[in-house]
Amino acid sequence: MIITRLVQFTGVAAVAFATVITESCQSGSQAQGMAMPPVPVSVVELQPHDVPIYGEYAGQTFGRDTVEVRARVDGYLEKRMFGAGTDIRAGQVLYVLDQRPFIAQVEKAKAELAQSIANLEFAKNQVALVQTQANLAQAKANLDKAQHDVDRLKPLVSQDAASQQDLDNALAALESNKANVAALTANVDQTRLRAKTDIEFAKAQVDANKAVLKTAELDLGYTTIASPVSGRIGESLVQVGGLVSRSSPTPLTTVAPLDPIWFRFKISDTEYLNYMHSQERQKNTVVPVTLKLADGTDFPHTGQIRNNVNQLDLKTGSLEIDCTFPNPERVLLPGQFGVVRVLKQHARSVIVIPQRAVVETQNMQSVFTVGADKKAQIRNITTGDRIGDSWIVTEGLKPGDVVIVEGVQKLRPGAPVQTSPYKAPGNTASQNG
Repeated sequence: MIITRLVQFTGVAAVAFATVITESCQSGSQAQGMAMPPVPVSVVELQPHDVPIYGEYAGQTFGRDTVEVRARVDGYLEKRMFGAGTDIRAGQVLYVLDQRPFIAQVEKAKAELAQSIANLEFAKNQVALVQTQANLAQAKANLDKAQHDVDRLKPLVSQDAASQQDLDNALAALESNKANVAALTANVDQTRLRAKTDIEFAKAQVDANKAVLKTAELDLGYTTIASPVSGRIGESLVQVGGLVSRSSPTPLTTVAPLDPIWFRFKISDTEYLNYMHSQERQKNTVVPVTLKLADGTDFPHTGQIRNNVNQLDLKTGSLEIDCTFPNPERVLLPGQFGVVRVLKQHARSVIVIPQRAVVETQNMQSVFTVGADKKAQIRNITTGDRIGDSWIVTEGLKPGDVVIVEGVQKLRPGAPVQTSPYKAPGNTASQNG
């Protein structure tokens, strides 16, 4: 009885054990069949591209031609014609000084000029010379008469028709008239020279008075102070009623031209040499420059590189580069910070992959590629310049390679994958190379 029950129990246990083993084997088989399903991933097939390479550099705007407005004459400020912080144009009147003293100087200069012109006309008339010439003419007439008297008396004296005393008197008169003519001739020459000198002096006085008048008129004009350039004006540093001076070290105000606005940034000497050797430089083309403002927005106008300094900064090993941007809306002001984007060169036939495809670990970069067996393979790469949200790959990949972009976080080497074309954000078309 006991043996029979033992046999029955043993059979039941065997059946139960067999059942457990069978279920265990079935579970293992099902688990093996469900292991490693293909991971859905998005991929790009690499093709060589020609891409522009840009450099980004932080810098600051500045007003290159900011001018200080200064007085050119001394006087009391009568009017201020602008508000601080407003945009003004070249030639716009900013200040007016008290003009009355300067008007008086102009009138005085005009009177002195008129007097000098009258003096010149008088000198040109040569009244003294005319008088001395008339006296000389009379003396010559007297000399001729005295000579005639002598010539007349000589034969009469020899004929005793006239006395010797009459002849002696005639001869004395002749000598006196000769001396008088000689003296008056010298006087005429001297008067003629003096008249010429007087004319030259009068002319010089006229020219001098003309210069005085011109200076007075200029000084009167300087009482109206205008802006030499267009731009945005600063605070007035002098008040109405105050005395301004041409020798004052403080300007009246400043004007900063804003259109165009200048921007300065620094590049390394290596970048400078690369730029000089680039194809863009060799073609001598105008390199466009774009600007990102401090708030992250893009400035709507494109700038141009204007010049670079001719000396390397030995302390920083960099060079300062200046560029200009149109600024018609006056959005940019001197002193603002931003980042410029400069085209450095065009890279020919390079491999470009999306940045999100790159896995970075311990200063190493790698990507997952899809092998011929449709399994993920890890590949170490070396990247170069960044192009937007993509990298240029310099080592590790070649045209035709299939790189996994999305789904990387689910992968391990050797995992089977199910591929679909990668669609870039904001682009409904698939991106294959």
